[in-house]
Amino acid sequence: MAQHRHKRETNARRPKAIQVAAPVAIMATVSAVSLGVLTATPRTDDFLAASSGTSAISSSAGSTARSDVVSRSASRLAARKDAKREDRREDRREAKQEKKATLRAIKGADTKMWTTTELNLWASADPAAEQVGVIDPVEKVLLTGRQDNGRAEVVVGGQARWVSTGYFAEEKPESGPSLGGTCTNGSVIDAGHAALYDIHDVVCANWPEITSYGTWRGDGEHGQGRAIDIMTSGETGWDVAEFLRANYSSLGIEYIIYSQHIWSVERSGEGWRSMSDRGSTTANHYDHVHVTVY
Repeated sequence: MAQHRHKRETNARRPKAIQVAAPVAIMATVSAVSLGVLTATPRTDDFLAASSGTSAISSSAGSTARSDVVSRSASRLAARKDAKREDRREDRREAKQEKKATLRAIKGADTKMWTTTELNLWASADPAAEQVGVIDPVEKVLLTGRQDNGRAEVVVGGQARWVSTGYFAEEKPESGPSLGGTCTNGSVIDAGHAALYDIHDVVCANWPEITSYGTWRGDGEHGQGRAIDIMTSGETGWDVAEFLRANYSSLGIEYIIYSQHIWSVERSGEGWRSMSDRGSTTANHYDHVHVTVY
């Protein structure tokens, strides 16, 4: 009897063991799953590595863009430098060609003519060229035959120079008026500048038939005492005007007006220039030669 009870008590305790083991197994399973999850979670340094890689790519792309901009700028700068160098080379080639052409023109010059008036000598045919001297009237010069901008090329002292065209003659001009002589007709003037007395004296000595002169007046350059009117007309007026123009430097003349035309030192290379109609014979300077001095 006693044994039978013991067996039953023993069998009665087995379920308790199962009940204890089950929770333990469950806990073990949960722990294993948790451990697997934790093991699968990316490490912090993996995120940092990925983030750094993205930044590196972005930085690399930005650097490439900037490099492209710098490269294009450098290319444009290099192109401009190349263009400037080519321009300089072209200028040198043109200068060499012009020098050769000038030397050929000087070597081939074979036409000699007489100057009919005093002429300015210019370094080139360019209207803005430097004046390098003058050539006297009744001077025989050698012409190359080249003309440009209203100027002709002459050879002076073995060098090419340029003068206004239209003032040459094949035959030596006859001796004309000179800066010497004495005024014998008794005319006198009252003027503000000494140059005006010189002009009166030389005109009077060469054209004694002219006896009337005008100086002081209440307006413009006459009022300043630096202008004179030589009362003459027709061909005689042109003779006087041309003579004064040819000797402008010696007489201190700035400009001359006659027969509705003007000649000035500043634009001497253009010769006599036409003027607009001022409405009367006197206003248009048909009855006198007007001269203004510096």
